[in-house]
Amino acid sequence: MRTLSDMLAFAVTDGMLHFELTAAYEIFTAPQLGYRVVVCGNAPVRVGRFALEPDLPLDRLASADTVIVPSVADVDEPIDPELVQAVKAAHGKGARIVSLCTGSFVLAEAGLLDGLRATTHWAHADVMARRYPRVQVDPDVLYVDNGQVLTSAGKAAAIDLSLHLIRSDHGTATANTAARRLVVPPHRDGGQAQFVLAPVPSGEGHPLTELFGWVSGRLDQVITVEDLARQANMSSRHLARLFRAVTGTTPLQWLHSQRIRRAQELLEMTDDSVDQIAESSGMGTATTLRRHFHRTVGVPPDTYRRTFRPVGGR
Repeated sequence: MRTLSDMLAFAVTDGMLHFELTAAYEIFTAPQLGYRVVVCGNAPVRVGRFALEPDLPLDRLASADTVIVPSVADVDEPIDPELVQAVKAAHGKGARIVSLCTGSFVLAEAGLLDGLRATTHWAHADVMARRYPRVQVDPDVLYVDNGQVLTSAGKAAAIDLSLHLIRSDHGTATANTAARRLVVPPHRDGGQAQFVLAPVPSGEGHPLTELFGWVSGRLDQVITVEDLARQANMSSRHLARLFRAVTGTTPLQWLHSQRIRRAQELLEMTDDSVDQIAESSGMGTATTLRRHFHRTVGVPPDTYRRTFRPVGGR
């Protein structure tokens, strides 16, 4: 958990877009989160159609605990070398560095993504891969969390990553409250091990919408692919094709991810034992849950609970 004294700094320069910047700024300045939010830039800058007066110069990024780099409008334009150097210096001081959309080009230019998996807006993924061959560009996820360095895809994915940061810093309850305030879902497919979720189709009439809700209410039960197909009123083969198109995975893999997700929520929000959580999430036994949870999330359930438990407990 991060403390209320943590400084979160937006790194700005001319030629950035306003949507991701203003959306993230709105999210992180919520009083209940307690972040000390500042905007760092070396001069008044143009952000889309708006003029922005920074609070502090770029070199003050080195004092921040978290640095957020918003999207750049034109990835073919040279990136401000002062911005690159300031972000690199902040990383060297131990700051958590976060890019929104094409802000990832700034991180790549600074060498912070070398050897790492990263994402950006899908329309610019090929450009990034060609320009920065040492970066493992993944265009198919909403965000990637490498610990100290995090990247998000375009536009609304900036909100997904912002909620993920709040979840990591303050726990599920706080992140869910922030999501409700924004009138957005608290979780979407985030593309990193602890928060991989299959996207749920929005809007009425999609053939999987009711099925996903049906599964959510029965995760403590044995569910087969045949059960899913029968409930969706389609063949198992057609269901598999539809799941692949919508979620990028198979029905069983998606179901497994939902069971892991349920276990995470119960670890974060309840005092239930691992045995109880194994039963409630459909994993059967604590041994089975521990094995699959560790393999999927990267840490044992007890470690996860200590890390992501809201401050003060339930």
